Amino acid sequence: MSEQPIIVDVSGPVMTVTLNRPKVLNAFSEGMINGLTRALQEAQKNNQIRAIIITGAGQSFSAGGDVKAMGEATPAQVYEHIGILNECILTLKQTEKPIIAAVHGYAAGAGVNLALACDLIISTNDSQYALSFSQVGLVSDGGGSFFLTKLLGPHLAKQLFFSGEVISAERLFGLGVINQLVTTENLLDEAMEWAIKLSKGPSLAFGKQKKLIEQSLTASLDEVLEHERMTQTLMVTTKDHIEGVKAFKEKRSPQFLGY
Repeated sequence: MSEQPIIVDVSGPVMTVTLNRPKVLNAFSEGMINGLTRALQEAQKNNQIRAIIITGAGQSFSAGGDVKAMGEATPAQVYEHIGILNECILTLKQTEKPIIAAVHGYAAGAGVNLALACDLIISTNDSQYALSFSQVGLVSDGGGSFFLTKLLGPHLAKQLFFSGEVISAERLFGLGVINQLVTTENLLDEAMEWAIKLSKGPSLAFGKQKKLIEQSLTASLDEVLEHERMTQTLMVTTKDHIEGVKAFKEKRSPQFLGY
């Protein structure tokens, strides 16, 4: 029996999705990408899930595209494959719940871009990243051209894509790409601690704030102001807002419900 390309585990309000092709450093397969997309879609519909962790089995997070399979696919097959990846990336951004990438070992190519598509990145301090597309004569896929340029600006993004150089976790932390560095032993515990803390917050507000930030990347100030106006008009009607105000007046911690 072949191994499942992803493993989904739900523990209370947190769903952990593990990329599960460790023998090939969790290189992407169609089954893995589709499985991740479906897991995210199910999480979006499940009100009991309030935070998500994505990590990799074995020694690394993900090597991205499967280099051993490259050169064998036709242009039409590549077009179809990247369409499947694009759907996964868009689903990540559209899921209105906090998503944490827990990265260890090695992340390369679209594996880096998958982490960049998440809302937060917790990384082991010895992990290494490489936007290695140019090393095999390719360009970025999985949204890296968008994410990295927004984070670092066009000049540094071009340098990293052109060179394909290995980038240390420490350097990316210093650049503000990674949110926290941890030891390998503490990675999943730390990611779970973050996820549980987020799950206790106003998850509906988190989801709407995530959406506003994503919209701001391509919107004008006028558009962002109007998006905020319309969203806030909705948020003041939520039970979480009522509870938050009540808890503030009563000088206690709020007990958010997520709606």
